[in-house]
Amino acid sequence: MIYEAVEDFAAALPPMTALAGLDLGTKTIGVAVSDSFRQVATPLETIKRKKFTLDAERLLEIAKERQLGGLVLGLPRNMDGSEGPRCQSTRAFARNLEKLTDLPITFWDERLSTVAAERALLEADTSRKRRAEVIDHVAAGYILQGVLDRMRHLT
Repeated sequence: MIYEAVEDFAAALPPMTALAGLDLGTKTIGVAVSDSFRQVATPLETIKRKKFTLDAERLLEIAKERQLGGLVLGLPRNMDGSEGPRCQSTRAFARNLEKLTDLPITFWDERLSTVAAERALLEADTSRKRRAEVIDHVAAGYILQGVLDRMRHLT
């Protein structure tokens, strides 16, 4: 089921399960996962996009392997907060994924997550080639960490 509000998403999660954060791009999907205590997001991998069924298959494989409790998709809003074509594409991806899994799904405003990831990689003196390889799943980590931090303040 897709939850617009993080509060509703958090209420739907099974206890002590990790979450995945996804940074959906046109060519790749960055994937990050949390620990089962939902404290820390860790970048995991970047999936080269092929077609939806293959992309979804890999995501659900990760979900099964890691016994995930939910999925967080970065929502690429415009800087003014409005939703453009990329948001519509992300929402469509979520609707299609929802048909294949019972995992709760939510969205997180991903504005500037890639910028933050790029800055962190630059500060770590990462080479340009390596940054290109890891930027998507590092951005997914920023998206997931945002939700984890928000969920810690729900009570």
